[in-house]
Amino acid sequence: MSTQEKKQLPFVYTFIAGAVAGVSEILVMYPLDVVKTRMQLQVSKTAPSALKTATVQYNGVIDCIAKIVKNEGASRLYKGITSPILMEAPKRATKFAGNDFFKAFYLREFQQERLTQKISVLSGASAGLLESFVVVPFELIKIRVQDVNSTYKSPIDCLSKIIKNEGIFAMYNGLEATMWRHGVWNAGYFGIIFQVRSLLPKANNKNQSIRNDLIAGSIGGTVGSMCNTPFDVVKSRIQNFKKVIGEDGKIIPRKYNWSLPSIVTIYREEGFKALYKGFVPKVLRLGPGGGILLVVFTGVMDFFHTRM
Repeated sequence: MSTQEKKQLPFVYTFIAGAVAGVSEILVMYPLDVVKTRMQLQVSKTAPSALKTATVQYNGVIDCIAKIVKNEGASRLYKGITSPILMEAPKRATKFAGNDFFKAFYLREFQQERLTQKISVLSGASAGLLESFVVVPFELIKIRVQDVNSTYKSPIDCLSKIIKNEGIFAMYNGLEATMWRHGVWNAGYFGIIFQVRSLLPKANNKNQSIRNDLIAGSIGGTVGSMCNTPFDVVKSRIQNFKKVIGEDGKIIPRKYNWSLPSIVTIYREEGFKALYKGFVPKVLRLGPGGGILLVVFTGVMDFFHTRM
């Protein structure tokens, strides 16, 4: 019997399972997140108004990893990991606990006895919107620290300087773009998981169950990444913007602010491909990463179920 068909456990069990799953995924896949961020912040040379501040240009995943290791050291691939690790427990717990809550809510509201594709998409999107409020401050610090031009010594140093120089509300820069990113990704992820699971052969043992979760989670992570990457690119650029005072003493207006206008700006200046910058490392991470998440989360929940 799959986790979704079993009796819903109290929130604390879902929180623990989500936290364990999230930390497991990030420890394995974090270097690809660094690569993704570097590539998303890299403004295309074709952009007429681009500020070419980066001293290093990356031409792909392997090239980016090689240049980071050569110029900054291998440890840079894990720089800033403290922030996402601290974020992972509440983030993943909110994702899975929120998804379970909204599934029950929509089943009740639509008077359905069994989970459907529509309810899977709705519950995933709703959980993603809820998750956004948890992750924005952590994501902002991660983006700032991962930037090739970063001068922050640590996530704590980054946090203190943002609050000091930009104000505490700056910690929620990019909230709207994050809501788009997480809402779209979770809708695709949980919706695809439901569909793929229904198409796969029924699991008759633990190994087959793990196989199905890996396949469903990986495909779900890939589809989710395909859908939300433009919002991820915009989010990275919004969050990496630092308050700058012009010569006239006034704050220089943001180039990227709201998601849809920013997507149009990037498209006009850099072309359609720019909206999918960092897609390869992103999908390399969130495809297999989605599988890891689902397998670990399901495994931990099954462990709890056997002891309840």
